Amino acid sequence: MSANHYENFPVASFLLPRRLRQAVLNIYRFARSADDIADEGDASNAERLQALQTYRDGLNACVTPPPERTVTLHPTLDAIFIPLGQTIVEHQLPLQPFEDLLSAFEQDIVQKRYVDQAALDHYCARSANPVGRLMLHLYGAIAQDTLDQSDAICTALQRLNFLQDVAIDWQKNRIYLPQQELSRFGVTEETIANGQTSAAWKALMQEQVTACRALLHFGQPLGRRLPGRIGLELRLIVQGGLRILEKLEHVEFDVFRHRPTLGAYDWALMLTRALRT
Repeated sequence: MSANHYENFPVASFLLPRRLRQAVLNIYRFARSADDIADEGDASNAERLQALQTYRDGLNACVTPPPERTVTLHPTLDAIFIPLGQTIVEHQLPLQPFEDLLSAFEQDIVQKRYVDQAALDHYCARSANPVGRLMLHLYGAIAQDTLDQSDAICTALQRLNFLQDVAIDWQKNRIYLPQQELSRFGVTEETIANGQTSAAWKALMQEQVTACRALLHFGQPLGRRLPGRIGLELRLIVQGGLRILEKLEHVEFDVFRHRPTLGAYDWALMLTRALRT
């Protein structure tokens, strides 16, 4: 699996302690493959939902002792759920973040529009925030303020992915910009379909970028609270988000023709900023 395929997940980075790398990979394998069920291929909605139900069954089965199991999984899923179950038990991870991820993937299948920012953030709370919460459990850094900071970072990263991928999501008949905000700025779905970068579009995107930046700044202190390489990893993630926001502004929010990505220069700049932060 490509580490870049699930952009908000720190997949076995060299900055992670060796003792946690396999655990992170096991969680990633579950999240990536489940997300692909919702997004990839040509299966029907009913088939996708059934496949995710199989994942939900697998999640519960992988932490249930064999004599008590009531679900028998297809052997092809053993490579995902056997190591995942070992990771959950070894690190005493809660099941709720995994269930939240599955809920978000199911929502991607049946819901293509979001009425307002609250509805979109509720989606982010299940599609992105569980990743950060699982990492905090692995690090042994669970507290209300660390959870709040992690949630802010993860929500910001999810939202900026939406901003990067407006054109890509449109091809899947999805819009992850709140309908209420589109209406307020006078941006229509035709604007998106035609790739128009009008003054209204730029104003809408600037407000979204400003909100994402504020969330990243709110969560940024968590990178100093976590020790050593873990903290540096998180500071790099935050700087990556901030750099993408800068690039969105640099292309004047023309994500239809210029999807911002990170290159070698950006990584060097991010590392410098992370060390200074």
